Amino acid sequence: MALRDEGGRGEEGAGYVLSRGVVALFAVACGAAVANVYFAQPLLVTMGRDLAMSPALVGAVVTLTHVGYGLGLFLLVPLGDVADRRRIIVGQLALLVGALAVVGTAGTAAALLAGVAATGLLAVVTQTLVAFAASLAPPAGRGRVVGLVTGGVVIGILLARTASGLLADLAGWRSVYLASAALTAVLALTLHRVLPRRPAAPDALRYGQLLRSTLTLFAREPVLRLRACYCLLVFAAFSTLWSSVALPLSEAPYFLPHRAIGALGLIGVAGALAATVAGRLNDRGLARRTTGLALALLTAAWLPLALTRSSLWALAAGVILLDLAVQAVHVTNQTVIYALHPDAGSRLIGGYMVFYSIGSATGALAATSLYAAAGWGAVCVLGAGFSALGAAVWVGAWWRERRAGLRGGPGAPAAGGRRLTSGPGTADG
Repeated sequence: MALRDEGGRGEEGAGYVLSRGVVALFAVACGAAVANVYFAQPLLVTMGRDLAMSPALVGAVVTLTHVGYGLGLFLLVPLGDVADRRRIIVGQLALLVGALAVVGTAGTAAALLAGVAATGLLAVVTQTLVAFAASLAPPAGRGRVVGLVTGGVVIGILLARTASGLLADLAGWRSVYLASAALTAVLALTLHRVLPRRPAAPDALRYGQLLRSTLTLFAREPVLRLRACYCLLVFAAFSTLWSSVALPLSEAPYFLPHRAIGALGLIGVAGALAATVAGRLNDRGLARRTTGLALALLTAAWLPLALTRSSLWALAAGVILLDLAVQAVHVTNQTVIYALHPDAGSRLIGGYMVFYSIGSATGALAATSLYAAAGWGAVCVLGAGFSALGAAVWVGAWWRERRAGLRGGPGAPAAGGRRLTSGPGTADG
């Protein structure tokens, strides 16, 4: 069924009506691509044993994946603003198949590390897909479309651990990457057939100008800077949990196997519901309010998480609250920043997501180091600190706007100090 009730067509694809089936395909492709960044987390010990890697070198697997992802966000995602997005998406997916094959067949630590770095670099096709979906969506329904597609992203992130743990127990850790390579190849062929073309603009920026313009957007747009700050902090909190939660679960009193630890991601999938709800709230102009409530919820989530060693039920409740809050902020952020300059959607989302990568890497490194030094309680304090800092930033932005006499309503800033008139969902009503 086509999204004909959402206010017309988007900025791209003249004559192309975005159907629910295509939105679902975007969501599946996003989830499959981003999952590759997280497959390794439950497998690190097994990988290290297989390739005789030291603990420090094994930890570099996660770090290099996120470094590659961060570079891809800055170097590759902006290309979507000046070239045919369909060609970029299909090409990156094809290269991703090759990178996954390298990881799945790696015989040395060097080959593994090179493969995971390339996998992270190419997995940023996820953000090109998000920007493409936003551009095809009619403005009145853009928040809902972004919410649905981002829901696919969070499901991919969370089920990555479930799938990798299960496949590793059944057929070894290499089967995870080889299976993903096969799925990615199928998605590349399907998207090649389904997505519309967009010829490159005759007056398109050159590559160097394109990268510089991304930095310029940050210099000029306070809303983008604020939303990037939220992104860094919420994903630092998110990564604090998910990069370290396997450690207490694999020790006394639980001693859970790969598949059981990976299944924890199934609980977090409930957070994907927040993506669609947050998208609808943004279409109603409630961006600021949604962000504030979600940041408060994120901070509160660490109370049950702190009880993980004594109760798996408390862990489950904390996971649901944390994932729900993170995705609500994330969808709100992307909807708000895309509306700033739809013609620069890839640069806005790519630049914004660099802070996702920084936050994720920071949370992972800090949490694993802190767990070794001080245990699970200290990890929870760290996560709560990231979350509370995000809430404090929101309060500070709200207070500055209140003092400036900007009290919300159509055309007022979305918690950032700049009037937005580019589309719905950009202000709090």
